[in-house]
Amino acid sequence: MTEHHTGILYIVATPIGNFSDMTQRAIETLQCVDYIAAEDTRHSARLLNHFNITTPQIAYHDHSDEKRLQKIMQILLEGQSVALISDAGTPLISDPGYQLVKVVRKEGVRVVPIPGVCAMVTALSVAGLPSDRFIFEGFLPAKQNARRVYLESLRRESRTLIFYESTHRLLDSLQDMTDTFGSGRKAVIARELTKTFETVLDGSLQDLVIKVTEDHNQQKGEFVILLGGYKKSDEFIRIDASVVQTMKILLDELPIKQASAIAAKLTGLKKRDLYQWALDNKL
Repeated sequence: MTEHHTGILYIVATPIGNFSDMTQRAIETLQCVDYIAAEDTRHSARLLNHFNITTPQIAYHDHSDEKRLQKIMQILLEGQSVALISDAGTPLISDPGYQLVKVVRKEGVRVVPIPGVCAMVTALSVAGLPSDRFIFEGFLPAKQNARRVYLESLRRESRTLIFYESTHRLLDSLQDMTDTFGSGRKAVIARELTKTFETVLDGSLQDLVIKVTEDHNQQKGEFVILLGGYKKSDEFIRIDASVVQTMKILLDELPIKQASAIAAKLTGLKKRDLYQWALDNKL
């Protein structure tokens, strides 16, 4: 009886901006496989052309139907190999691929990782936040109510939190984080990593809202947001934007103790919490 050999599915990481970050192993893999399954074939064409890779592409993305998945599965069962790539970074990390890998492994086909760049790991490495324990949450819900509910579920998470965010929702998400986690929570925004206009901003959430609001250029691009984990002391500095404004107005005219007492009467919050917030934010 003739033994039937299946192909191999390679999960290939590609650069998140700088083509120099492409590994030699990734190039060789993409050159040698029979097909490349790409999230966006037109987008990936630029990368492939840069490295003189002529392997035929087939589309595989979030909206691919069962027929496309089965087509890739059939290619593998016929003994041919496929490399899965996303638009940038490591496939499956907030990118398509989970269902394909799940089905392929169930059929006994070998899945081989070709490691490389991942935006969230790249950002964590330069953030200056605890990196021994962290949690990656990907993209937050697009609608504010759902986003706030989701953030509230993470309020007491003690590990470093990592999110991806888009240009159009950056400021809204930062403000919702400020209202949920407190204006003093330590945070980092890594923008356009490995690209020409790469920036890494750090400070409190309140600091970052101000920086991003004042500099419109910091609202453009692709973002990784990182937050320091929850500490018990955070309970004393979790006040929303309207209360922050009230405290700022009062502190312009009054000592911290008196301003905190008046703000407590106006907002219903505890005087000691407002007093501690003012101390922590050096107002």
